[in-house]
Amino acid sequence: MTAKKTARDAQSRAWQRMLSGRRLDLLDPSPLDIEISDIAHGLARVARWNGQTFGAHIFSVAQHTLLVETVLRHEMPRVDQRVRLAALLHDAPEYVIGDMISPFKAVLDGHYKAVEKRLLGAIHVRFGLPPVLPEEITLAIKTADRGAAYLEATVLAGFKQPEARRLFGKDPGLSDSVRRDYLTPWTAARAERQFLERFGAVFA
Repeated sequence: MTAKKTARDAQSRAWQRMLSGRRLDLLDPSPLDIEISDIAHGLARVARWNGQTFGAHIFSVAQHTLLVETVLRHEMPRVDQRVRLAALLHDAPEYVIGDMISPFKAVLDGHYKAVEKRLLGAIHVRFGLPPVLPEEITLAIKTADRGAAYLEATVLAGFKQPEARRLFGKDPGLSDSVRRDYLTPWTAARAERQFLERFGAVFA
């Protein structure tokens, strides 16, 4: 088998069939092939921290995105609804490519990043956001993401507070009741349902 034929065959298989029936091309994703039901279903079944968390269930990417959006609203109470939507969708490509932990990303080259960016751009367009967000919005979401990661690291993943502060920054200061709810790993069914409910609230 020639290298040229191998590359062509690999490209022809660069798609995933979703439960909605959509076939999403990873090399050239179309917004028309993206459904929020597929995103919610997939993210609710992808584990954060490679599954190395306390609890009877995985801490899913779906639950993480809800936590990030909650941290964003805590830090920016009057933030625009479209920014809240962007926060909720910030890890949406992981419904296709999974959650690659940061230490593993560090040993790879940047090819996965190009795939991730194309997917996120298509997801944004599908739901009325610009393919690339303004830098200040990206920074706000990243800050909320790091705040969520601090909480997950210290409550669920066994990190000591000094190490978590060094890696992720400060505790975002959520109320005890919010912390208890969002940092207790949910079933996949609940994570999927609550992701869809929150999406419905911010996508209008």
